[in-house]
Amino acid sequence: MTINCKGQLIDFATPKVMGILNVTPNSFYDGGKFVDGKAVLNQVEKMLNEGATFIDIGGYSSKPNAEFVSEEEELQRVIPIITSIIQKFPETLISIDTFRSKVAKESIENGAAIINDISAGNLDENMMKTVAELQVPYIMMHMKGTPKTMQSLTQYENIVKEMIFYFSEKVAKARSLGINDLILDPGFGFAKTLEQNFEVLNKLELFQMLELPILAGISRKSMIYKTLETDAQNSLNGTTSLNTISLMKGAKILRVHDVKEAVECVKLYTKLNSNS
Repeated sequence: MTINCKGQLIDFATPKVMGILNVTPNSFYDGGKFVDGKAVLNQVEKMLNEGATFIDIGGYSSKPNAEFVSEEEELQRVIPIITSIIQKFPETLISIDTFRSKVAKESIENGAAIINDISAGNLDENMMKTVAELQVPYIMMHMKGTPKTMQSLTQYENIVKEMIFYFSEKVAKARSLGINDLILDPGFGFAKTLEQNFEVLNKLELFQMLELPILAGISRKSMIYKTLETDAQNSLNGTTSLNTISLMKGAKILRVHDVKEAVECVKLYTKLNSNS
């Protein structure tokens, strides 16, 4: 499995790590930490040095009941950050975490390489068409509703079966528009109860039937800290445990706040596989 990022072929024979950079004041774990330009560049340098292949930049918090952010404000948050990163670290493969086609387009035009859409096109009818025009990799996540409404939309007869059908439809639409490089994100925590999150993780290998790279975004989420009766700040060990399980069940990208620990997971997993 490979994707083409800015002419560079990324091979998922070895899983990759995506470092999270939230430039929002209200993200559930690191909100407000990286809104200053110097702090951002220091964090990007740290994540790259620790082995991140991608840096995922988000300017709109998608936590449950997240408040509305205008398109203009989202652009003002992310575009200067993208340009400053590309200026300082020109080889960086930036993923823009947005569900808005205009934000996605301007981000790519300013140096980003991947579009990461929590709604897989459901919240902006122009998104997939924009991705096709830009010819960049597209991460499609499973979610129902919006960040404000998703926690009330957790009714499923068979969650994994319904998710695979959802992705099958999305992949077919993306392919029909000429989008070549697709990545699937099961959307842990999005329109899913605690039990449903663990059911999806337990059956993650079933998504391999879609023959596309799977991204696992579990880092410091409530499925970890609620189970362990702690908080996001104390969820690194739990994150490492579930990241390891994700790799063993076929995940090709770990999207994380803590790059060093995730890279270590990948190294140990790869070593284990090389001796099997």
